Amino acid sequence: MLDLIRKKQQTLIIKFVFWGIIAAFVGTIFLVWGKGSDGGAGGGDPTIAATVNKTKISFDEYQTAYSNLYNLYQNIYRDQFTPAMEKQLRLRQQAIDGLVDQALLLQEADKRGLKVSDKELVDSIAAIPTFQENGSFNKQRYLQVLSFQRLSPDGFESMHRRQLLVEKLQQEINNGIKLSDADIEQDYREQNEKVNLAFVRLAPAMFASKVSVTDELLQAYFEKKKEDFRIPERRSLRYLVFDPARYEKDVTFEDAELEKYYRRHLDRFEIHEQVKVSHILIKVPAEAEAELREQKKTLAEKVLADAKAGKDFAQLARTNSDDTGSAAKGGDLDYFRRGTMVEAFETAAFSLRPGDISNLVETPFGFHIIRGEGHIEAGVTPLADVLDKVKAGLRVEKAQQMAQEKAMDTYNINRKNGSLETAATANDLGLKETGFFARNDVIDGLGELPEVAAAAFALEGKELGRPLNTPQGILLIALKDRQESRIPELADVRSPVEDTYRAEQSSALAKQTAEAMVQALQQGESLEALARKEGQTLEETGNFTRSYGAFIPRLGSSEAISKAAFTLTTEKPALAQVEEVAEKFVVAALKSREEADMSGLTAEKKTELQTALQSRRMDETIAATLEELKGKADITIAPSILSALEGK
Repeated sequence: MLDLIRKKQQTLIIKFVFWGIIAAFVGTIFLVWGKGSDGGAGGGDPTIAATVNKTKISFDEYQTAYSNLYNLYQNIYRDQFTPAMEKQLRLRQQAIDGLVDQALLLQEADKRGLKVSDKELVDSIAAIPTFQENGSFNKQRYLQVLSFQRLSPDGFESMHRRQLLVEKLQQEINNGIKLSDADIEQDYREQNEKVNLAFVRLAPAMFASKVSVTDELLQAYFEKKKEDFRIPERRSLRYLVFDPARYEKDVTFEDAELEKYYRRHLDRFEIHEQVKVSHILIKVPAEAEAELREQKKTLAEKVLADAKAGKDFAQLARTNSDDTGSAAKGGDLDYFRRGTMVEAFETAAFSLRPGDISNLVETPFGFHIIRGEGHIEAGVTPLADVLDKVKAGLRVEKAQQMAQEKAMDTYNINRKNGSLETAATANDLGLKETGFFARNDVIDGLGELPEVAAAAFALEGKELGRPLNTPQGILLIALKDRQESRIPELADVRSPVEDTYRAEQSSALAKQTAEAMVQALQQGESLEALARKEGQTLEETGNFTRSYGAFIPRLGSSEAISKAAFTLTTEKPALAQVEEVAEKFVVAALKSREEADMSGLTAEKKTELQTALQSRRMDETIAATLEELKGKADITIAPSILSALEGK
């Protein structure tokens, strides 16, 4: 049942990254960032990540913002959250963008004279459920939660005051947005009108057979495109690996160091509030008629009465629950944390004491009867209970430090003579070598390590590179050999040159054919006849609405086509130009159009649309405001962050 009622979050909009720590209260990952003298954005200050006009954003703020995002996505995607996904989500970019936006909005709020009173701040914090017990604010819990997050009350309250100030600015912007009945009717019309497009996709591969390749053509093409086939500079390395695991046996530590490590890593030993419940589900199909829903509710009420009368809950679950996964276990769902279940189910579950039975709880899955089985308070596992883990963690940490120190000592001793042989002998390490690699290549024996490649291409002569921290250990590198960049002879790269030439010519032929079809459509010919003439398949999207966004059924994503589709008429049914979708050239025309049924715009629907449209207009206005503010602002980002964003 966990799979059934787990929250399905398809999109995630994080407007202000600093709010994540309030909303989620997840353990913070404190990243290790280099803070060298060239790292800062505030006049060389290594503690400054960015400046926005005169507002300084510290590295600590950036690290916290990034780690909040990291934890939030990790909690959502769990095992599916990989480094590749993190890169795709651009979390580092989100973090710095969010902080820059925050600074700009706070500056705008200040210009407008907006303030947050002490009473507003106190009332808002008291209303945060995380700080409450039995529905009321609890100061001890407040201080305890902040302590777990390594936040001071002053720091948290300052952060929360900023959030409230931004919300005031949002509200002022929202108050300035006025919607008329005509706006709402137009929004309803746009959301409910449907179009169906006929389209033809011309794939370049279908024209490959029409491309003629001769030696003369290929030589002429190569002469014009030589730079595209330039062989880049390549280098090879010799290197030593200082593996931290090798030094773990030599690690010693005092009790005070264990205590210090434990305190520095409290987030690893945090106990999240959890509940254990059993439940009975009387499932109601989403499309169920009112009569069936009432029948299911009546059945659920009967089972609830039996449970509250003292009948065996586990047996009732086995007999009546439609959640087959948990029914076999007497309804047992085991322990889970906040943020795991749908809201109504979770609210009820966390309000129950062991042995309590809820009233009927309705969710999109049907009616639930929930029995409390256990409760674990939030807290931190005592040091004595995690001593072995603390020792293991500290041992790994100190071994890493030892490896780093040995690598740095070796570097300092040998950097002038550049002798890795001497260094290898002194440290009883085997000397390793790579093959040749270019700047963006995977390095054989090491993998994809951009920082190693960058260091390798910065080396000159026999010097040693500074120690590099990698997944394999601490690397000490020296240049073995280099191959200068050169333009090859055609004979050496004939195959890729021919492949590129064929691909370009095939694409050009496909596009030319598509453009000729568009021209013929404008002159009144039918797309069906043109498709038949070119031997292409005529397809249809089927009806779709603007709510699909850029996605078009059976075709793919195209912002241009999705927007143009709703401007087409029977008088002018064809797209005015060829659009490229998934490397194919698309020619499209209106097949049919279905106007919105305005009778569906009831008073209830109008109220719903007004709320949604008001929110959308506010988001658009804030986005436009931010773009305007950014255009006028003096924004500087630290070089180290820019390098991380660019993947260097």
